Amino acid sequence: MTVPIADLRKDYTLNGLDKTDVLPDPIAQFQQWFDAALAAGVHEPNAMHLATINAQGRPEGRIVLVKGIDATGFSFYTNYNSQKAASLAVHPVASLTFFWPELERQVRIEGQVEKVSEAESDTYFNSRPRGSQLGAWVSQQSEVISGRDVLTAQQETFEAQFAGKPIPRPPHWGGFRVIPDSIEFWQGRPSRLHDRIRYRLEAGTWQIERVSP
Repeated sequence: MTVPIADLRKDYTLNGLDKTDVLPDPIAQFQQWFDAALAAGVHEPNAMHLATINAQGRPEGRIVLVKGIDATGFSFYTNYNSQKAASLAVHPVASLTFFWPELERQVRIEGQVEKVSEAESDTYFNSRPRGSQLGAWVSQQSEVISGRDVLTAQQETFEAQFAGKPIPRPPHWGGFRVIPDSIEFWQGRPSRLHDRIRYRLEAGTWQIERVSP
């Protein structure tokens, strides 16, 4: 039997969240929740929705993987010739959303975006499986192609080129860092009266506030 979309609903009952429950530092709080997602066996807990604004002022979204979390921000890697990179060149701001349904939790992050250093990009690229390293050379991300055979041919070309040798990082591939100025932690609660605790950066200091659901 098909259930009407409007009738799909879930009551959230696992946990609550109060200002007294969270750490003073939002990155530390995020790491605590991320570790809990790992422990709970969440599928791809590092998957996040990345929202950008293109040159026409239209919002764009896609799922990417966070690959670095530290005091400076949240890092991910991509082709610098991709659509997302073109959008970030025009509007260097982004929003990230993590959703961990098993824990009935969501985290929203907003902030400025910058490229990571060449050294950081090299370090991460060198840690990738060889197939992923080749893929960074093969894919002209966001470009229109006639079919998958184009990728297959390019893959064969680069496999031959780098046979028996380390694969260098392509000059068009590297990382971006989202430097947060707002991080919101959302905990599902019954009757849609969810808990929302937001950290907002003000004059270099994180302010913690409860937001109405």
